[in-house]
Amino acid sequence: MIRDVLIPLAAGTIFGAGLTVGGMTDPARVRGFLDLFGGWDPTLAFVMGGAVLVMALAWAVQRKLPRPFFGDGFTLPDRTDVTARLVGGSALFGIGWGIAGLCPGPGFAALAIAPGSAAIFVAAMLAGMVIAGLIEAKA
Repeated sequence: MIRDVLIPLAAGTIFGAGLTVGGMTDPARVRGFLDLFGGWDPTLAFVMGGAVLVMALAWAVQRKLPRPFFGDGFTLPDRTDVTARLVGGSALFGIGWGIAGLCPGPGFAALAIAPGSAAIFVAAMLAGMVIAGLIEAKA
């Protein structure tokens, strides 16, 4: 029970709280950060820099652990190639982030703060995932 439900719930709650406190759930702030040639708002650069530092520390600790504290083993990416699909998906992600001012994590976290506008984003995102899945299934 703890390993399967409470640990992921706690991790997700901490992640969502961090996104909220850092301002990542505020579409206006995100668009301000992405507007390099207008009214650029650099505050999210500090949020992202902090995230990079935390992740660097996590990778260093992970290398020294034989297995995760709450899991049977690490599941790490085993691919390093850059494909057209990866580049296209990254471009679509960036375009959507710039237009909406939200990406998946902050979108779900924003459901707790501004459920009306966030729900529209999350519904559109989920519809896009379903459509992408249908397209991939036909390919």
